This record gives sequence, C-alpha cells and structure tokens, in this order.
Amino acid sequence: MANIRLLAASVIAASVLSSSMAAADDYLGSYVARLSEDDHYASDGYPLDTAAQVVRQDRANVHRFGVIDRDDDADPWFAQAAARTELERLLNQPGAMNAATREIVFQGTPLVKVDVYRNSVRVTVLDGGGSGSAGGFSGSN
Repeated sequence: MANIRLLAASVIAASVLSSSMAAADDYLGSYVARLSEDDHYASDGYPLDTAAQVVRQDRANVHRFGVIDRDDDADPWFAQAAARTELERLLNQPGAMNAATREIVFQGTPLVKVDVYRNSVRVTVLDGGGSGSAGGFSGSN
C-alpha cells in the first residue's frame, strides 16, 4: 500500500512539475526568415562562426540595418540589441537546433521558421536553400 501511495505521489509531483514548466515556457509566436549570404557576415564584414550567430545577424539585419530578404518576416521580439543577445544565448541551448539544422543554417541559405517561447526558441528548416539539404529538420534533439 505504501508503494502505491509513493507511486501516486510521484505521478502527481511529476504532473505538477510538468505543468509549471510548460507554463514557464509559453509559446509567443514564430517568424520565417531566409538566412541569406548577408546574414553569414557580421555588420563589420567578418564571417560568423556559428549557426546561432547567423540567426542573430538575420534579426540585426532586419531590425537595425534594414537588410530584409524577400522571405523575411517581421517579428515583435528582436528589435533591441539586448533581445538579440538573448536570442543567440537561447539558440545555443540544447533543443533549439539539432546538428543537421545547425549545419544547414551555417553552411547554406535556408528558409527557416523560428518558434519563440518565453524561455527558449526552436528552429526548423523549411527549405535548405542551397545547402544541399531541404525541409523538415526540427530543433529538437
């Protein structure tokens, strides 16, 4: 009987923890972006080193420099430099981009969808865009 109570308490605790974690990472929305050649270089011209930097530079190009690719959506989250710094931090977290997505973003000019959550982001490749791969790569590991 004690084992059943312990099991029930564990299930309830896991359920509560899961619910609170989901609430803490509310879905805010998404945007689509073409990560063009311009997005692979910093504003002062040097080549970027990571996929996270490429995604961040895309948002800097959109919001700060007015370099907007044909497929770029606007977004309400990354207009400020501090928000883009946080975006890069989130992009480097586990689950934001899997290895295949990172490679396509870093090596090519893919069309991506970025799902934005309160405490995380997830990148999905919609079209490989010259990287040699296409579609359907999710941010999950």
